[in-house]
Amino acid sequence: MGAPSHPGAPSAPSAPLPLRIILADDHTVMRAGLIALLSSEPTVEIVGEAGDGREAVRLVERLRPDVALLDLRMPVLDGVGATLEIVAGQAPTRVLILTTYDTDADIERGVEAGATGYLLKDATREQLVEAIHSASRGETVLAPRVAQRLVARMRRPVPVTLTARESEVLRAVADGLSNAEIGRRLFIGEATVKTHLLRIFAKLDVNDRTRAVVVALDAGLLRGR
Repeated sequence: MGAPSHPGAPSAPSAPLPLRIILADDHTVMRAGLIALLSSEPTVEIVGEAGDGREAVRLVERLRPDVALLDLRMPVLDGVGATLEIVAGQAPTRVLILTTYDTDADIERGVEAGATGYLLKDATREQLVEAIHSASRGETVLAPRVAQRLVARMRRPVPVTLTARESEVLRAVADGLSNAEIGRRLFIGEATVKTHLLRIFAKLDVNDRTRAVVVALDAGLLRGR
């Protein structure tokens, strides 16, 4: 016989409940593959599946899962539209986009819609499970290729643009006019001309009129000359 149990003895800690997730993908084979991939994972429980974004939103409202795994391109309502509605809804569900699309526009749309993560469908089972857990905690999850593209985009210099009036002022400078002459040509005060020039210098990161014209020409900002 085993040793008698003591009423005051602490009970063994219970295992944490698995994360409840739903899947949304308009390709039945892809959904079946994801289910097969995750069915043996004890920390994850698939509680629903949908074939379009509208159905996914309804599932989230009804089941309130921890994480919604959404494809980006789906009929009726796409992944971005579904993400917007889920994030704006009452359920505390996090959205993890799982897609084959990694263009800058697709990534930006998904992230701006409020998705917690953006994974590509070549992710391994381990990466997917880890991403689901991270997303459930509100941690941003990005596939390496997606992260690289976002970083590269952030590092890309922002294109300089001049207003119509700034372009007119700079064209007059290129024509060799003084501030007073520019003012007369454009029917504005000399002080206003100086203000426009200061803004132009700041935008082009220059300190003088000649350099401003050279940089603007190189950047194609004074076309038509």
